[in-house]
Amino acid sequence: MRLSRRTLLAAGLTAPLAACSTPQRRGAGGSVEITFWSALRGSQQVVDAFNSSQSRIKVIFQQIPSGGQGGYAKLSNAARAGNAPDVATIEYPQVPGYAIDGVARDITDLVTDRLKQKLLPQALKLTTFDNRVFSVPLDIEPMVLHYRADMFEANGFQPPKTWDEFTDLARWVKAKFGNKKLVLFPTDGAMQFACFAWQAGAQWFDTGNGKWQVSLADAPTRKVAAYWQSLIDEDLVYRNASDSKQHDAQLGQDLILTRLSGAWDAGAQMRARPGQKGKWRIAPMPIWDQPVVGTHGGSTFAVTKDSQQPEAAMEFIEWQTTDPAALTARLKSGTSSQYPVAPGLVTAGAKAFPGEYYGNQDIYRLFKQEADKIRDGWVWGPRMTATQKVMQDGFAKAGAGEGTLIDAVREAQSGTMPDLKALGLSTEEVER
Repeated sequence: MRLSRRTLLAAGLTAPLAACSTPQRRGAGGSVEITFWSALRGSQQVVDAFNSSQSRIKVIFQQIPSGGQGGYAKLSNAARAGNAPDVATIEYPQVPGYAIDGVARDITDLVTDRLKQKLLPQALKLTTFDNRVFSVPLDIEPMVLHYRADMFEANGFQPPKTWDEFTDLARWVKAKFGNKKLVLFPTDGAMQFACFAWQAGAQWFDTGNGKWQVSLADAPTRKVAAYWQSLIDEDLVYRNASDSKQHDAQLGQDLILTRLSGAWDAGAQMRARPGQKGKWRIAPMPIWDQPVVGTHGGSTFAVTKDSQQPEAAMEFIEWQTTDPAALTARLKSGTSSQYPVAPGLVTAGAKAFPGEYYGNQDIYRLFKQEADKIRDGWVWGPRMTATQKVMQDGFAKAGAGEGTLIDAVREAQSGTMPDLKALGLSTEEVER
């Protein structure tokens, strides 16, 4: 992702690394102490494993709510007060915003070539702006198809390979079962919708000419919106929030046969519905014309502007993202199925994840296959939280029959532009 020097300066992304020379705090035992905030499950186990592995750096961990549930507000407030943690977990869509706001430090000089060589380059590109790195990816989560193998087998269904096949199957499910649906269109799923558009070739944001070009309703996105609108119009999908008791009931009562979400969701499903052990499998996401996918979910680690020991923070980050012991500790907590950005950890992930829930399917082999299909070049916008909210408000209306999905996407673009201009960024709305 290339940004002009002027745009970078306007966005505040060139903050100096002067804090790197600040003396490091030391704990009572003489070790360097750093603080780490994260909403990721299994993080306490990771921290315990790191602290046990050496005595030079002691990590003080605080579990915080997920970003949308208050975690990002807590981080932003702490940064404004000058007491942000040394290391914070930030999801990919929020990295540009935290870089622009100066919360995420420019860590280019701290990211070694050794570390870069261990990470998937398409993941690192999502946290790199004008060759400056602002966070280190932990996992990358290709969207996949989770499906009820028991119901598929009982009815002679096969996982659909294309979106046309997906529509055909949705019609079969409605005709055969009446009250069951193939899938949910999540009205709170702007990030899932972004993944659909990403796969189809969309480019919502682009900085190739030194401006933030915005085109949320480009041709690939319109195609995706029309596709899901047709499923809604035919009453082939449920349309409600995925993060809701209603959706929990739909899954728990066997009313939904598939779920489209990132690789990470395998662990979430296992944790949320233990009684469905052995009933689920995972398949590649349906495709359009090209065998490519987008990502849904995934986290990165940033060193904040307030860190007084960025070198120690980076040592902890590198260990978290590349050491097999870190992944093993997280997965053995029984709460995660993250796909690591470091390909060298895939074998460790496959061994550590309890596979009985998915009928001993080698889901990590599938994740690797799908991660290699991630379409390069996607850029997240500087204010994705605001963009997401406006889009989801429109999705909720469309789900209730008031307006359409493409209306929601256009409204999200209109709602995004004032925020970008308020940041002092050079912007341009583009029709593609």
